[in-house]
Amino acid sequence: MLEIREVPIPAVRPGWSLVHVRGAGLNRAELRTRQGHSPTVTFPRVLGIECVGTLAESTDPALTEGTTVAAVMGELGRQFDGGYAEYALVPNALLMPVETTLPWPELAALPETFMTAQGALDTLDLEPGHRLLIRGGTSSVGMAAASLAAAYGIETAATTRHESKLTALTTDHALIDGGASLTESIRAIWPSGPDHVLDLVGASTAVDSLSLVRRGGTVCVAGSLSGWVIPDLEPIAMIPSGTKLTAFHSDTLKGNAPVLQRIVDAVEAGRCESHLDRVFALDDIVAAHRAMEADEGAGKFVVVP
Repeated sequence: MLEIREVPIPAVRPGWSLVHVRGAGLNRAELRTRQGHSPTVTFPRVLGIECVGTLAESTDPALTEGTTVAAVMGELGRQFDGGYAEYALVPNALLMPVETTLPWPELAALPETFMTAQGALDTLDLEPGHRLLIRGGTSSVGMAAASLAAAYGIETAATTRHESKLTALTTDHALIDGGASLTESIRAIWPSGPDHVLDLVGASTAVDSLSLVRRGGTVCVAGSLSGWVIPDLEPIAMIPSGTKLTAFHSDTLKGNAPVLQRIVDAVEAGRCESHLDRVFALDDIVAAHRAMEADEGAGKFVVVP
């Protein structure tokens, strides 16, 4: 269960800096940790795999107090306390200084979501003119990926399980994913299939995605909306010859300030939308998790201390 508690402000130690948290994005990884699906995480634990804020005290000689920073992954909120707090003690290696005029909630919506989307699209090696299917399109990462892909001149289709969320999809094609194969829907759009599939649903749809992509195309699994494990995966039987199955994990880009700055600049310039859905106060974190667990959002939830 989640509980609000008063705890001491963490003491700074060598190699770590204290961040005054101004916002933290909510992620399903935190939901699953709360549910007990992260066996390496010990409790009690302040959750939150990302945060944005200002440096309250730093041991990094390259950074000064008051600098706007973000941090994501690197065991934040798992092996040590994370972003669901007014202050977070963060390893210097995770700090990403950014220059921005975005409001705190909008900035907080970007790091984990957009860096995951950017990394996954880079993994797919997209080129202008390519066709991209995004499964889990109304997730925060799905909406970020669609926004980034559009800026690259990629033709996109995206899926949602909920007809009420179709209007939230800003892709060229919006599809309902009712649980059966999407073959008929996809072939009606692209007879030879998409060049790439970004699968954010994951375990339950990855094999179907492999059957949808054109021969020689790539499926990148970068989300786990349906869990972590693909049951009974038979690579030779299930992966068509020449088709590629890969993955992206956001920990790959932890501490990468240039990538985050490029994303922030794109949002500030209007080339991408932040897709901020809802802002919760820290005291309302239980309601925020309930809304996330019930799939109420279309975009990013943010908590503000």
